[in-house]
Amino acid sequence: MWSANEYLDELYDEAVSTHQFSYDEKWKIALKHNFKKLLGDFEDAKCPFHAREIERVDMGSYERLRIEINTLRPTLKMPIYVLIPKNKGNQKLAAVLAIHGHGYGSKEVVGLNPDGSRIEGKDEGCHKSFGIELVHRGVVVFAPELVGFGDRKLKADQGVGSPGDNSCYMIASQLLLMGKTLAGLRIQECRRVIDYIETFDMIDPRKIGVMGISGGGLVTAFTSALDERLKATVVSGYTNTFKSSIMDRRHCLDNHFPKVLEYAEMPDLIGLIAPRALFIEAGNKDHLFPVKYVEQAIDTLTNIYQSFEAEQRLDHHIFAGEHEICGERSYDWLIHTLENS
Repeated sequence: MWSANEYLDELYDEAVSTHQFSYDEKWKIALKHNFKKLLGDFEDAKCPFHAREIERVDMGSYERLRIEINTLRPTLKMPIYVLIPKNKGNQKLAAVLAIHGHGYGSKEVVGLNPDGSRIEGKDEGCHKSFGIELVHRGVVVFAPELVGFGDRKLKADQGVGSPGDNSCYMIASQLLLMGKTLAGLRIQECRRVIDYIETFDMIDPRKIGVMGISGGGLVTAFTSALDERLKATVVSGYTNTFKSSIMDRRHCLDNHFPKVLEYAEMPDLIGLIAPRALFIEAGNKDHLFPVKYVEQAIDTLTNIYQSFEAEQRLDHHIFAGEHEICGERSYDWLIHTLENS
């Protein structure tokens, strides 16, 4: 009787009742502008990369590099795994930005344990080493370490707890006090990775895609929404509504953007990718992002893509599984779409 449930429901209903449902270029420009501001408006922050190779490992059919770059300031450095297929010839290759979710960082994307040893004969977790799956299909894979995870945890969190622990809450809460968001920081750093990808002579800059899972699905979706250099996008284990996922349980603070519901629900924001190619992947037993509301989000996205006369560029796969990468259809869709972009 004394809970705030009804009050919060009323506030939500009031917020979404003001949303525009006429999807056109004017809607897209206005929402993108407002979304950038809600994220913290990091767009002008950048500095020289000063790229430094940390390691180079021959993996047989591909090379695995680890490279450090500066992103927004010299004090903000990011390690990136780069997987380069061999026998590539003289033809320029497509590239995929492969973004990890919550866990121990980019090592999960490239088939490594937290200590850097290879994952051998055991469960690969929700990431399924998807970067390796992609490099085997002939694209160059860039797997950045998102700030707050793995080797980029805050100093106080390094070497304590489990490898999968993160610094999300501390970083996000401090950024919010300064009018910025952790999602915005991660998105802008990934946009800097795209800048870096464009410096590689072996890569065709017209053929850059992105794929990510869970919290990496958030970064994937909204990096693509704001950066049209990404020609094909696979969002795995994230697409839903804020109301039925982020607001329905104790999700990490990195999922939250102040005032966002005054402008849009999650599917509308993902719809900013239109008319570029988008693939939604979701497990039918995902307890974090319930399938009923995945389907609702796909309906909204279908309406948006129809409005831009691009329905053929939207696809999805709801597979028998949980909160995890599937890849059964998404890998080949991504490669095919980039090859024909």
